[in-house]
Amino acid sequence: MDNDINSAAPAASQVNQPSQVGPGLPPDCIIVLPVRNTILFPGTVVPLAVGRERSKADVQAAVLERLPLGIVLQRDSQVADPSVEGLYPVGTLANVLRYVTNPEDGSHHLVCQGGQRFRLLEPLAGHPLRVFKVEFLSDRNRSDAGTDARALVLLERAMEMIGLLANAPAELANALQAIESPSLLADTVAGLVDIPLERKQEILETLDVGKRLDKVLDAVVGRIEVLRLSREIGEQTRHRIDQRQREMLLREQLRTIQHELGEGDESQEEVRRLGETIDRSEMPPDIATHARKELARLARMPEASTEYSMTMSHLEWLAELPWGLPPVQPIDIAVARQILDDEHFGLEKVKRRILEYLAVRKLNPLGKGPILCFLGPPGVGKTSLGLSIARAMGRPFVRVSLGGLHDESEIRGHRRTYVGSMPGNIIQAIRRAGRRDCVMLLDELDKLGHGMHGDPAAAMLEVLDPEQNSGFRDNFLGVPFDLSAVVFIGTANQIEGVPAPLRDRMEVLELPGYTDVEKQQIAERYLIPRQLSACGLMATQCELDDAALRDIIRHYTREAGVRGLERQIGAVMRHVAARIAEGAALRVSIDAAALPGILGHRRFESEVAMRASLPGVATGMAWTAAGGDLLFIETSLTPGSGRLMLTGQLGEVMKESAQAALTLVKSRSASLHIDNTVFDQNDIHVHVPAGAVPKDGPSAGVAMFIAIASLLLARPIRHDVAMTGEISLRGVVLPVGGIKEKVLAALRGGIKTILLPARNAPDIEEIPLDARGCLRFALLETVDDALLEALEVPRE
Repeated sequence: MDNDINSAAPAASQVNQPSQVGPGLPPDCIIVLPVRNTILFPGTVVPLAVGRERSKADVQAAVLERLPLGIVLQRDSQVADPSVEGLYPVGTLANVLRYVTNPEDGSHHLVCQGGQRFRLLEPLAGHPLRVFKVEFLSDRNRSDAGTDARALVLLERAMEMIGLLANAPAELANALQAIESPSLLADTVAGLVDIPLERKQEILETLDVGKRLDKVLDAVVGRIEVLRLSREIGEQTRHRIDQRQREMLLREQLRTIQHELGEGDESQEEVRRLGETIDRSEMPPDIATHARKELARLARMPEASTEYSMTMSHLEWLAELPWGLPPVQPIDIAVARQILDDEHFGLEKVKRRILEYLAVRKLNPLGKGPILCFLGPPGVGKTSLGLSIARAMGRPFVRVSLGGLHDESEIRGHRRTYVGSMPGNIIQAIRRAGRRDCVMLLDELDKLGHGMHGDPAAAMLEVLDPEQNSGFRDNFLGVPFDLSAVVFIGTANQIEGVPAPLRDRMEVLELPGYTDVEKQQIAERYLIPRQLSACGLMATQCELDDAALRDIIRHYTREAGVRGLERQIGAVMRHVAARIAEGAALRVSIDAAALPGILGHRRFESEVAMRASLPGVATGMAWTAAGGDLLFIETSLTPGSGRLMLTGQLGEVMKESAQAALTLVKSRSASLHIDNTVFDQNDIHVHVPAGAVPKDGPSAGVAMFIAIASLLLARPIRHDVAMTGEISLRGVVLPVGGIKEKVLAALRGGIKTILLPARNAPDIEEIPLDARGCLRFALLETVDDALLEALEVPRE
């Protein structure tokens, strides 16, 4: 910025045209300094700050070489290097009275006195400085009776304006009275009066002294009216302001100005509109009475007070909430079945339970049905099932994410005593939905936190309890709100993460992972069309054959859901879109051989054969929040003193399973034909790979027993066998959970035979038929059954 100070001071006498032009420039050429936000009038003194590098060079050359310098206002203050069109045509010659540079910040400061006016003609070509050819301008009609009369009136009005200015120096009035030239008086007063720069530039460009005096006089008269009105406003409002309300001075003055201009009081208009909204709302009578009482308090409050904004926000929330209950819409079960079948493949048990839920709602709309909680790994369709339920019921759908919440106020709301307080997520979601009978999905219930500001899970108890939520009380609202008409649906990845009291209020529906066949159907029905649309492709432009799709499922994703599968399909579609967009092809067909060039090398291969090729390596099955997974148990025998070493981030329960497995092997050493001295003279090391991942649980007991026995017997374990089950010291195989997820993970890993506890036999019915057809199940009563099924037959 070239100048920061918009001020002027009168000179003692009129400044004449420069007597000579500095060396190195023609007589009609000067250096031009563009400035922002300041106009230099002839006879006035103005300080300027020069910041632009080119301007610094121009000013230094003008001062050191005594070259003439002209000050010109640029049209756009944001332009760093204005062109000829970006400058006003008329400027003022400057006599540099003082020039100072600051070596600390590199800024340049100068004090200029205005000289003669000039008009820009054209820039001087080839000169390194900003040099223009100019035409020097002279005043017209300098002295006659009319001009002198105007000058006298202007002097009187200028003295009146100075009297209205706060803290105006007395020397200013004396300096004005000492000016004899009407032209200099007009220029000096124009520099003093606070008017827009465009008007000042217009005055600068006016060469007729009489017309210039008229324009300056109009500006001074207008400024006097503003100053006088400002003083009257200050006097009218001063008596209403006490010590406690001093901070409201500016707002009170603004209100008085609006009254003087005839404008209505906006705050009162807002109060009136808010009252109309409260009257139209369907609040219960007691809540409506409370709202009108608060509205009356609001009308008496000063608008600038903090309580005003709090009360206004509180009443707006009360008025905009959907208090009334719309008519119950009948539920068409056939349509609901069609929606679920169209939008979700498989999940027959879950869809059957949802239809039963909707049927009960249809027959008893006012009944208090159970709260469903969808439990399953990520990407299996929990959220989309909630959306389908909302569509089937004809109600709005709203999602509330609970993952990571650790403050009870996020559920119950903040009290209005705090600045910036808001209602809780439940009330906010109902306001977004616009209906009190919406379908609300409570996402990630198992990831609720617990902090120093209360327990959100405890606050959710009232929300999900049909006996209590009809009078749910949000701290911000301060009045009860009926949540009984809301259809709550929860989701979670792990049931262990959901607090027991909260779990007791919900009916849990498990959504297991998908098989490869189900994933292929889901991809063909939903994922591929969705990604084609997202990439702007038509089905005829891209063909992804079945072999390529199976390859993506098996070798580029390993998950229980289909979220990663959709990302990989999207990557393929984007590759096709890029080729079609650049004109390289009109139609692209993707087969399995083309996938490495698009998605890179295969990310997942079957590790079963490689890991089970040596004695002491067993394949177990584990359950995780993302679905099932294979768990490899590796053992090694080294000379030592009989220690058992465990590595791989094992939890306490899993360490106990390893100790129980070793004890069981020792107790059966005679029947297994194992020399007891092996245990005393060697150390057994049990390692579970993926050491950075914590592992725990008792279900790897069978796998650990088989791994240790295989190591000591030097008999390899069959590479296509996976096992799960807890063991006791008597050798009994105990049942475990997560059978369906574990079996599906084993199928994805290339396993052919599954060893399960005999008591888990009923869980086999939950496994899809296509998966059961690819596997052989062996039921284990004791670890002896596991040895017969898992160990390879010794060669003769």
